[in-house]
Amino acid sequence: MKKFSLLLMFSLLLFTSCKKDSVDATTTQTLQSSINDMASSLTTIKQIKFNEALYILKTFGVEAEGDVNELKALGQLINGKKVPEILSLADQVAQQNGIEWASTAPPSLGEMNIFGDDKAKESDPNDVRASSLSILTQLSGDTGNGPTAMQIVPRLVDNSGNPIAFTGAGLETTLEVFSNGVKLSTAKNLMQDNNFKGFNLKFSSLLASKIVDNKIDITVSVKTTAKTFKMSKIGLDVNPSALKVPEVPKTDSTMIVQDPNAVSDPSNPTPPTTGTDPATTTPVAPKQPTADPKNTVNKFLSNVSSQNLKAAFDSSSNPSWGSYESFSNPTSGFGAIKNVSVKNVTTNASNANSSSVNATYDVTDKNGRTTSLKATFGLKNVNGEWKISSYKINP
Repeated sequence: MKKFSLLLMFSLLLFTSCKKDSVDATTTQTLQSSINDMASSLTTIKQIKFNEALYILKTFGVEAEGDVNELKALGQLINGKKVPEILSLADQVAQQNGIEWASTAPPSLGEMNIFGDDKAKESDPNDVRASSLSILTQLSGDTGNGPTAMQIVPRLVDNSGNPIAFTGAGLETTLEVFSNGVKLSTAKNLMQDNNFKGFNLKFSSLLASKIVDNKIDITVSVKTTAKTFKMSKIGLDVNPSALKVPEVPKTDSTMIVQDPNAVSDPSNPTPPTTGTDPATTTPVAPKQPTADPKNTVNKFLSNVSSQNLKAAFDSSSNPSWGSYESFSNPTSGFGAIKNVSVKNVTTNASNANSSSVNATYDVTDKNGRTTSLKATFGLKNVNGEWKISSYKINP
């Protein structure tokens, strides 16, 4: 009997020692098993807060579509972490997303289960009884150039369209923004009662090139235990001047850089001699370019427009543009340009060694945004050829 008791005690100790105190995300099964092990060592209140933290992380801490993918992403996020680390991470995610939740606060989201148990419980605060969903929209942030944002507030309503009263819920609420059928953005939040502040959609988060006719469509969904309510609003106006516009590739704005041998008097183009004995050294004039400097600028713009960037780079000698890799960068260089439409190119000033050319043209980037530019190109004589040595965008 004594041996049996010792054996039983040893088995219990072995079972206890096998419980995991950190997340094992090897599979969905090990994820659930390890989370259950971790929760079993907590008090009832701590278990509820732990489950709320996991729900916050699964809903707002990862980018994935569908419950299965969200669970996999959550597992990667918290793999190897212990309860305090998970609670701390959930605090950070809640703060970043403007959610009124804290791991140290009393339970506030009901009985959350990240593994999909959506059955209504006897006192389930997420089992909110409503007839439909309404959406209120209001433009905001006008600083003199039109509104900069849109406040979008969903409300759960009864048969008469009146907001219903509830508290202590954690209803997953999703906002999707479209234009001409193309999804532009998705945002999530938790509706804890019908005083939910909703979503503040900043127009600066929307690419101007993706907005058709300066209008957007929105869809909001609210998930209760028994049902998901959804409503859309079509053709909402946005302020085009507040939309996000990609910056035109930046280049240097320095004035024309004169060649060291350039003369200051156009009427006397011959540079000073470099020999030590003027009596025996014959002054050598630089080779004169035969082409008009504006031809070089025309060819440069044409090569940029056709994405023949190597030829465009070879027609320049501008240290501010750096290497060819920097010059042709598809994000910050001339590689971001899709098309150039030249309106006018004129030679402003010229002598044997340097020249200034003004150009007016439209630049269309790869997002379809067109910008009108007035630029001054500085050129220098390099062995009888005009090379672009500086570039300035004018007001």
